[in-house]
Amino acid sequence: MDAAENVIENKEDRIPIEAKEMLKSMASKWEDVLDSNDLQVIPLKGAMTNEVYQINWPKKSGETSWKVLVRIYGEGVDVFFDRNDEIRTFEFMSKQGQGPRLLGRFQNGRIEEFIHARTLSASDLCDPDISALIAAKMKEFHGLEMPGPKKICLWDRLRNWLHAARRLSPSEEAQTFHLDVIEEEITILEKKLTDDSQHIGFCHNDLQYGNIMIDEETKSITIIDYEYASYNPVAFDIANHFCEMAADYHTDTPHLLDYTKYPGLEERRRFVLIYLSCSGDESSDIKLEQLLQNVETYTLANHLFWGLWGIISEHVNEIDFEYLEYARQRFDQYWLRRKELLGSLESYPDGATDHNANKVVPESHNRGNDCS
Repeated sequence: MDAAENVIENKEDRIPIEAKEMLKSMASKWEDVLDSNDLQVIPLKGAMTNEVYQINWPKKSGETSWKVLVRIYGEGVDVFFDRNDEIRTFEFMSKQGQGPRLLGRFQNGRIEEFIHARTLSASDLCDPDISALIAAKMKEFHGLEMPGPKKICLWDRLRNWLHAARRLSPSEEAQTFHLDVIEEEITILEKKLTDDSQHIGFCHNDLQYGNIMIDEETKSITIIDYEYASYNPVAFDIANHFCEMAADYHTDTPHLLDYTKYPGLEERRRFVLIYLSCSGDESSDIKLEQLLQNVETYTLANHLFWGLWGIISEHVNEIDFEYLEYARQRFDQYWLRRKELLGSLESYPDGATDHNANKVVPESHNRGNDCS
């Protein structure tokens, strides 16, 4: 559902045989398909966990092609989440009308309904009108009553990912990323951020622009791809969305992040105000400011989250992406902002920010650029 590249002629071998047979069987039951065996395979850019393909069949009428989506799970990525849980979430979301329908499953992937809407681009996140729609949709998403326990997954997931990163990383790499001190950092963050007043909701946890679609006619937003979804503090999910504004995964260097694009204070306040107002209750200034502060502090957990993800992905995923450089940037941001956001705690490890000596980095996200 990301921007498509050119059709790959005679490259059906990219699709597993089992999936190919399912696709042909599926298309043979549809009216107006010119040839159910004539699969046009289009790779979609921007995916970093799975391989994603758009499958087209020409229609006899010559009109718009029949389309579905094929998602081939990345090798080794089950370390990040339980695939069965993810499938259950996908099916639940589909029944709630929140995303595409599940059309079929094969051994290492699935076939999904193709949503006829536009996937957002990086620049769309800076559009105040679209941002307002996202804030409202996020509030709706967080209110979903998912089956099962409403348990925060963030801290256990961080610790599990840290153990996996330590297991997979050569000693020099582990030293470079200071993996020996990250467990203590996770504990510090958990103590600092655990508060009975914080709101827990069902969070997407990966709300980058490529996972958000918009129907241009109805202006309705659809959130897709739920691999990392779980119950978490909603401030973490909002923080994740803000951090993703530094990324553009559709450039020649998709791993490079630009934190001058992190939203400024007024833009963050506008987003959070819209988010809070969607409950129908008037939000107090105290509630607004507290959530804004919590979101900023949760950016630290977010940097650790995706930093560890990058290290693990380097060793288990074959998708062409500079995972370690991406991880380095996330850890650099963690150490740069840690003292500001956590107060006068012990300093970061020696050399933790040496990489940034010659880089231009905003002094504070509070002085970031507003997109508007």
